[in-house]
Amino acid sequence: MTPRSGAPGAIRGGLLRRHHDFRLLWLGETAGKFGTSVTGVAMPLIAVSTLDAGTFEVGLLTAATWAPWLVIGLPAGAWVDRTRRRPVMLAAAAVSLVLFAAVPLAAWAELLSVGLLVGVALLTGTSAVFFQTAYTAYLPTILAPEDQPEGNAKLHGSASAAQIAGLGSGGLIAQLAGAVNGMFANAATFLVSLLCLSRIRHREPRVPRTPRPRGALASEVGEGLRLVARDPWLRTLTLFGAASNLALMGYQSILVVFLVRTVGLDPGPVGGLVAAAGTGGVAGAFAARRVAARLGTARATLVFELGLAVFALLIPLTVGGAGVLFYVAGGFCVAAGVVAGNVIKASFQQRYCPPELLGRLTASTAFLNYGTIPLGALLGGTLGTVLGVRTAMWITTAGVPLAGLILLFSPIGRTRDLPASRERGAGAGIGQDSRSVPSPGATSVSGDPDLESEQR
Repeated sequence: MTPRSGAPGAIRGGLLRRHHDFRLLWLGETAGKFGTSVTGVAMPLIAVSTLDAGTFEVGLLTAATWAPWLVIGLPAGAWVDRTRRRPVMLAAAAVSLVLFAAVPLAAWAELLSVGLLVGVALLTGTSAVFFQTAYTAYLPTILAPEDQPEGNAKLHGSASAAQIAGLGSGGLIAQLAGAVNGMFANAATFLVSLLCLSRIRHREPRVPRTPRPRGALASEVGEGLRLVARDPWLRTLTLFGAASNLALMGYQSILVVFLVRTVGLDPGPVGGLVAAAGTGGVAGAFAARRVAARLGTARATLVFELGLAVFALLIPLTVGGAGVLFYVAGGFCVAAGVVAGNVIKASFQQRYCPPELLGRLTASTAFLNYGTIPLGALLGGTLGTVLGVRTAMWITTAGVPLAGLILLFSPIGRTRDLPASRERGAGAGIGQDSRSVPSPGATSVSGDPDLESEQR
């Protein structure tokens, strides 16, 4: 499958100007991120303000969104590698469109309940598993290797900007039209995503249907897991992502409860504050390639994922009035670090992993990374119920910088750059300096800027 870099004879320039297919993919993904961020505010607000759900139930709702990664995350990667990726993305977007539109319809029919919200979260989470796995493997098929760092930076930067707009809009929509009606905004954005994906010109070659022996699926899943387990770079990043997401979701799952019931804010300001903190994601996307070019991709990863993560400890200090600035400052730094780290990591994996294994690598790392998210959500809800919400915020936010120690005490902490190929990666042992290896996240110094609840 040969990556496409634009129309023949196209003048080199920004990807959004010269690459028709990437522009449509970017528009569809940005629209989807906007809608998802609206839901990230609307769903907990529906549970808290409309259904009077408790702290544990709100945590359970968030856990349900990510639980499918634990159940079908691994086989999804093997399934995606067996077929064309764009039809998978189209089907996933269509399912999410229908499910999110069903929430306000159920409310009008007086059928809305916490159980129904959990069911919608489980099913849309399942769609997200297939969409994310297919999307990550699809991007390298339409972009040339030299364009992938710019493409990742643009996608992560626009996703962060869309999240900021969506979070702010989510609070305002909830205040003006009601939290339930805010779900229509998310449904509409998946319609936009569906239309954009359907207009992409590039057609992947049909994957030949060959008979597969019994146990082939398990063998393919095992191949992806072995790739992660045996490679020191992939193993380190995956373990870090799992630990970090446990802590991130631990505090994010009870954040709305913390800001509304403990700090005493109204729904409208909650969306605005979360959006203000989310601007760190845009800053991180802009800074990622520049910092990586100056310091090296491995060192930049430490700066973003450990140095900025320390500021998460400002979040539990949040109180009413001017004290909300503690949350804004802490959330800004966490968002900047997460998005910048994601930009560097995405470019590294797309260059480092063989294309035919990329779907399985994505599923294997996501299974471990995202698999801790429902556990973190349950942890946050349980700690908030047993110890109190503010104490729970202290415990979970402390885990964010602690997770960064995994990177510090790994080969990443002893090198300048992440390797550009598996051959070089295998040769860069602990204590060796790979500063001669090209930086995959910093192809150009003058580049442009995921944040799904800031997850890795």
